[in-house]
Parts: sequence; structure tokens; C-alpha cells
Amino acid sequence: MSITHVAGTPDAMTKLRLVRGGPRKLTLVYGMRLFPAADVSAVTSGKVTFTTGDDGRVTLHVIDGTRQQIRRQLLASIDAFFEIYGKTI
Repeated sequence: MSITHVAGTPDAMTKLRLVRGGPRKLTLVYGMRLFPAADVSAVTSGKVTFTTGDDGRVTLHVIDGTRQQIRRQLLASIDAFFEIYGKTI
């Protein structure tokens, strides 16, 4: 459900109308970073604690849209992620 502006109204005040239906909008917040599996002892709120006691960070990403839009963008982001790392991982 969303509220949209009705264009071309003569009133000085903006007229709004309720538009029902359409796919539900969602927000996906995710982080993605690769670490050697044996080195990670905990992950909390974008923070990674290694077995050595050192900390690392995972950048959180946000994608807004419908389920289909989020899925499409997430899959594209995963492909780009692995392209950036190339064969070094």
C-alpha cells in the first residue's frame, strides 16, 4: 500500500490517494566477506572476531524493492563480489 500524488489538481494543497495492491516492498540488509573458516570464532552486528582475538568488520549492504527485485540485485551483487576477488579466493 502506498500514497501517490494526484497530478494536475487545481487545489493549492497536494491531494493524495491511496493505492492498494502491488508487490510488497521489503528491505534486505546483508553483509558479505570471506574469511578462512578456521579463523572465525564469532560474528555479531557486522563485527567478526577471529580466533586470534583480533576483530574485523563486515560492511552491511541494503537493497530495497520487491522480493523479485531484491533477489535479482542480490544475485548480481554476489556475481560482482566473486568477480572482484577473482581467483584469489
